Amino acid sequence: MDNMELEVNEFNAIFGDGHFEKIRLGELIHKGGAAGKIYLNADNPNQVVKIFHSKSKSSTNRQKLEAMLLNRPHFPDAVIDGINYVQIAWPEALLEDENGFCVGYLMPFIKMSDAVSLDHLMQKAIRKKLNLPESYAYRIFAAYNLASMVAALHKCEHYIVDLKPSNVSVYKNNMMVAMVDCDGFSIKGEFGRYPAEFVSEEYIYPEGMEQNCEEMGEEQDKFALAVIIFRLLNNGIHPFSGTPRKKDEPMLTIQDRIEQFHYAYGLWPDTYQAPHPYSIHEYFDKDTLEMFERAFTKSGNRPTAQEWQEHLWKLMHNLKICKKDKNHVFFTAKGCGLCMVENKFYHKLSNIKKQKETPEMIRGLDVNSLTTEHMQQNKLKKLAFAHKMQIVSYAVLTVYMLFFTFLYKLLAPLSEQILSVGLGIQAIFVTLLMLAINWAIEKYHGFLPVLKNRGMMQMIQVYALICIIIALVSINDIPQNLLELALPKQ
Repeated sequence: MDNMELEVNEFNAIFGDGHFEKIRLGELIHKGGAAGKIYLNADNPNQVVKIFHSKSKSSTNRQKLEAMLLNRPHFPDAVIDGINYVQIAWPEALLEDENGFCVGYLMPFIKMSDAVSLDHLMQKAIRKKLNLPESYAYRIFAAYNLASMVAALHKCEHYIVDLKPSNVSVYKNNMMVAMVDCDGFSIKGEFGRYPAEFVSEEYIYPEGMEQNCEEMGEEQDKFALAVIIFRLLNNGIHPFSGTPRKKDEPMLTIQDRIEQFHYAYGLWPDTYQAPHPYSIHEYFDKDTLEMFERAFTKSGNRPTAQEWQEHLWKLMHNLKICKKDKNHVFFTAKGCGLCMVENKFYHKLSNIKKQKETPEMIRGLDVNSLTTEHMQQNKLKKLAFAHKMQIVSYAVLTVYMLFFTFLYKLLAPLSEQILSVGLGIQAIFVTLLMLAINWAIEKYHGFLPVLKNRGMMQMIQVYALICIIIALVSINDIPQNLLELALPKQ
C-alpha cells in the first residue's frame, strides 16, 4: 500500500546506539509537506514524530536515516537564561511499523511559533509588522549562527543544497538558528551518498545550471550561504540584483544574472547592471568585500562555511555603535551605511511621516500573508507546478521526436511539389526551419525543465537536422543523381 493509513499509533523506535523503544503518537501538529506529517510524541513533550506519507521508499529512507544517526553534526542545543533552544531537528531514531517498514523518524521538538523564517529579517517593514528586533547586530548574529550550522554539517560532509532564507528559521528573541526537514539534505553514508531532491532558483551557483540537484554538494551550499549573508548584511538586497544600465536590454532573471556572473557589488563595475541605489556594500569591512568577491566572481575560490563563521565572529566583536541610532552599527571609518540609506530615503520622500509608513505590499507580497504557513503553501504550489511542467516537457519532447522521426513519411505525398522548387529553395527552407527551432528552444527553455540542460537542447536540434536531411535526400534521390553526374556523357 503506497499511501499509509495510520490504524495504530505505536511504533518501534531504533536509536543510533542500537537500543529500541516504543513510541506512541500524540496530537497531529502539522500536516507536513511533500514528505510526511508531524505528530507529538505522546510520551515525551520534547520530541516529535515525522511519519512519511508513503512506504514506497521505505528501504531508501531507512538507509538515509541510518546514515544520519551514525554521522550526526556536532551542533549542541543552546541554553539561554535557563531555556533550551533546539537549533536543528536532526533524527534521533528511525521508526518501524509492526511489519518492519521504515515509516518515519523521531526528532527534537522545535516550537516553530517561537521562530520566524529568515526571510522576515530582510525587510524593515516586515520586522516592524512581526515585532522583530530592529538591531542590525541581530542580523549579523543570525548570519553567524547560520554559518556555524552549515560548517557543522560540512564537517560531516552533509550538504543542505536547497539552502535559502525560507528554508531556515531563527528564534524571534535571540536569532538562534532553527532548522527542520533535515531528511531532505544530501547525506553522506558509509557506502555512498543519499542526495537532496530539491534546489531553488536565485540560490543556484553558476556551475549548477549544468547539473541536477543530485549532483550538487558543498559548492552549492557555499554559494547559497554567501547569498544569504549578503542579503542579511545589505538590507535584503540580492547580490545579483541591481539597476540595469541600458533600458533597451532584455530584463534578465536573477538566476540568469548568476549564470552570467553579473555581480554588481565587486571590485570592478558590472557591464549589465549598477548596484542597487540603497545598497550599503561600500560601507562593509574590506575583508567582507573580498570574501563576497571570492564567492560571486568567476575567478573566486568561494569561502567555506567555516571561513564565514570565523569572519562573522570577528565582525561581531569589532562593531562600532552608531551615535545617531542605537540600532545601527558600522564596520569601518567610512561611518554608518544604515544612516546613509535613511538619509537617501529622507531626501526622496516628501515627508518623514510618509517615509515611516509601513507599506501594504513588499515586492508584490501582502505583509499580512508573510507567515510560515503561507510560505509553506507557496512552496508546495511551486513544487506542484514544477512537477506539472516536467510532465509537459516530456510530452513536448516526445511529440517533437516522433514528428521528426516520421518526417519522411509526412513529406512523401508532397514529394513532387518539393522536387519542383529545386535544391536551392529546399536548402533555404531547411535553414529557416533550423533557425525557427533554435529560436523556439531559446524562448521556451526556461518554461520546460527538460530543455534547461544545454546538452539536451543541442541533441534535439541535431536530431531534427539529421531527420530533415534524410527526408530530403530520399525525396530528391540524391545518391542516384550524384552518380549520374559522375558518369561521362555518351
